[in-house]
Amino acid sequence: MKPGVLLSARQAGKAFMQNGKPRWACRDVNFDLYPGEVLAVVGESGSGKTSLLRLLAARLACDEGSVHYEVRSEQANETDGLTDLAQMSEAQLRRLARTDWGFVEQHARDGLRMNVSGGANVGERLMALGARNYGHLRQEALSWMQRVELDTARIDDLPGTYSGGMQQRLQIARNLVTQPRLVFMDEPTTGLDVSVQARLLDMLRELVDELQLAAVVVTHDLAVARLLAQRMLVMKDGCVVEQGLTDRVLDDPQHAYTQLLVSSVLTP
Repeated sequence: MKPGVLLSARQAGKAFMQNGKPRWACRDVNFDLYPGEVLAVVGESGSGKTSLLRLLAARLACDEGSVHYEVRSEQANETDGLTDLAQMSEAQLRRLARTDWGFVEQHARDGLRMNVSGGANVGERLMALGARNYGHLRQEALSWMQRVELDTARIDDLPGTYSGGMQQRLQIARNLVTQPRLVFMDEPTTGLDVSVQARLLDMLRELVDELQLAAVVVTHDLAVARLLAQRMLVMKDGCVVEQGLTDRVLDDPQHAYTQLLVSSVLTP
């Protein structure tokens, strides 16, 4: 693996048992992700995109191969080098998920606590790092609500009173408040009106650039991939059939399946 890699997959795969036999949701996945880089994973429904995302985020364990992450040391601005996620304890993985990583769910309600206020949703991740001062927590929540273009007057309202687009922006604020280095996103614009999607994508691109976030974005929408990602993986039946720079893959697809995707013959 090359120096400076943040996340690395090597022959990574996940299988589920079906009728007594393993069915590979994804297999033989190989790539390196660098700090500040956005990777899109595209393909039709059932291609293995979400299974791969959950594998990379340690929500599923590899059945073959490995996923490594550059773990940050307790010392500021230092790292412990690339570590195999399979060798990390549950406590270490939970800490990563609360600090260095973010995970934006496809359905915002799955990534929010619906029984506490919008402000509490944002502040909760800071509390996991030891923050206890109420004034500081509230100020951070207000600041992040502003950054994701939410009305700060709604800080004490429950997420269930927010629109779908507002809930997704709140989920993004909840994930980014701890200044993670890597964010996983599962179809972040699905189910939103076109105008809401456009504004959310603009906001995401601005935040990724501003914070120099690395991200893995699963999407069936090639326009989303082009807007957000520098590189792309194309998946079919659990396998990566093509990968490369996003513009190159979309403008000059080499694999027949990618050509079908680009020509919109296949539907998500």
